[in-house]
Amino acid sequence: MRVLVAGSTGVIGARLMPLLEAVGHEAVGLSRSGRGPGRTLAADALDRDALSRAVREAAPDAVVNLLTAIPAAPDPKHLARDFALTNRLRTEGTRNLYAAASDAGAARIVAQGLAYAYQPADGLADEDAPLWTEHTPKQFAPVLSALVELEKATAAAGGLVLRFGHLYGPGSAYAPGGSFTAQVRAGKVPVVGGGRSVLSFTHADDAATAIVAALDKDLTGALNVVDDTPVPMADFLTGYARMLDAPAPRHVPAALARLAVGGWGVAFMNGLRGAGNARARLRLDWRPRHPSWVHGIEADSAVSRDAA
Repeated sequence: MRVLVAGSTGVIGARLMPLLEAVGHEAVGLSRSGRGPGRTLAADALDRDALSRAVREAAPDAVVNLLTAIPAAPDPKHLARDFALTNRLRTEGTRNLYAAASDAGAARIVAQGLAYAYQPADGLADEDAPLWTEHTPKQFAPVLSALVELEKATAAAGGLVLRFGHLYGPGSAYAPGGSFTAQVRAGKVPVVGGGRSVLSFTHADDAATAIVAALDKDLTGALNVVDDTPVPMADFLTGYARMLDAPAPRHVPAALARLAVGGWGVAFMNGLRGAGNARARLRLDWRPRHPSWVHGIEADSAVSRDAA
């Protein structure tokens, strides 16, 4: 099938485009600049007319919605500001994209969501768990609102949302040259409070294989696409610093950290709930190539060393 990838230059899109071609699909990218892997059309998703023309030119059978504009190093204290454009892309841009897809006759829609936006609670969240709509941190509230609107629009279009975990891989903040990796190397990422958040990671290659699997399935709703090894934040930071031969992370009281990173920064360290992937494994017949963040980061580091 011909697949239009909206957001083809992002962390997932850059891995998805060649994979689509490798398995026999025809991939067409969409980016604001028109630059990207493979055949890529230029259009701003917030420009309804330009987007409609581009989608009509692509004439896709399926559309993958990866529309984001996330900064390389967002400031947790100003998350709402740093995610303002992404929030618009997930709402206004998504509406424009789905209208254009419908007009062009696209029969399948797959969209990128988040698997760490669940209401804090014990245990891993399945897809029936509520999103973080109660006592939502102020800076995260508009991000969550945009995600909810994205999921509603995707459902109305008969599509499927794949909720990805903390995204890592080439081009991400966790890549060997990424912003988060640089901060950990410099000893600038402390364990805040108890570091009680539970992180479920998703490698960009695993996100791409899940999207390819979803294109062939008549599924709607939402699925958690995450690895098999959720990890508490404190353990992750300690282990990642050790992998990088970086200083062990300091421990900082939450009240003190709040002054530097705000309420969302503290919540990110202590309130996030991990997610389970059982439903995605069953319904997509999908398995993560990287079952844990350790496996994935070691693999990426080996590739980076070989390329140097």
